[in-house]
Amino acid sequence: MIAEQTETAPASVAAEPKATKKARVAPQRAHIAKKKGKSGKKATPAKKAPKGAKKTAKVREGSKTDQVLELLKRPGGVTAAELMKVTGWQPHSVRGFLSGTIRKKMGLEVRSTKGEDGERTYSV
Repeated sequence: MIAEQTETAPASVAAEPKATKKARVAPQRAHIAKKKGKSGKKATPAKKAPKGAKKTAKVREGSKTDQVLELLKRPGGVTAAELMKVTGWQPHSVRGFLSGTIRKKMGLEVRSTKGEDGERTYSV
């Protein structure tokens, strides 16, 4: 019986090999986002002109803006259909141009009236 015990004992030792070297890996840490650096300058908000102020509009002669302004200055004004025909724009582009460029950027007052026929007329 003693012989049997000695034979099984070395087999169990051989089954578990010893590690001779340690792993050269740093321990893992939690994943944390890096902090962003602060910039030296602070952003300043854009300065807007007062709403009532008229800006001097320098418009190239013969441009679509010039053509639209000439039509808007007529005594009867101009309809959206006429503006679409002159510029080749779609209705939403004409309305956006009147509101964004003419009214906001140039500071001109655009008057909109609806005639008896239901067609809207714009004038400056």
